[in-house]
Amino acid sequence: MPISAAHLDARTATRDGRHDFDFLLGAWTVRHRRLRTRLAGDTAWDDFDGTCAALPVLGGLGNLDDNLLNLPDGAYRAATLRAYHVEERCWSIWWLDARRTAIDPPVRGTFEDGVGVFHGDDALDGRPVKVRFVWSDITPHSARWEQAFSGDDGANWEVNWVMDFRRVA
Repeated sequence: MPISAAHLDARTATRDGRHDFDFLLGAWTVRHRRLRTRLAGDTAWDDFDGTCAALPVLGGLGNLDDNLLNLPDGAYRAATLRAYHVEERCWSIWWLDARRTAIDPPVRGTFEDGVGVFHGDDALDGRPVKVRFVWSDITPHSARWEQAFSGDDGANWEVNWVMDFRRVA
């Protein structure tokens, strides 16, 4: 479901989330698990490794990470840009994929009780889908991210990508 300004105001009125992603700054190894075909009833997953290096931008109101993904059919690079909207007290997140040099539509959301949930709209094979990112299990040395799609306007969600982060010492 899209996040309205009123909904964001009600959830975040008492906290400032500009440091929510500070945990991600630095270097990481990443274990990926990706569903081969999305929203098609597929149960086959690919497992592969990667790396991520995140740094602050915008004077701390954002961050940028550089990713290497070692897919079974070949490695590629991607980047994530996150920006915190002080007035709205929420984050926007964009994914930039080097395979098609395009910026995906953003997801927007907040952290509550140590879990970040972000929603947006996108397309999959020409049809509209809802997108959900969830950041969870955050410690100084690890974190988990998962992506899910919904083809029925958010009634049902299919998790299609999980990334387990381990900090590089």
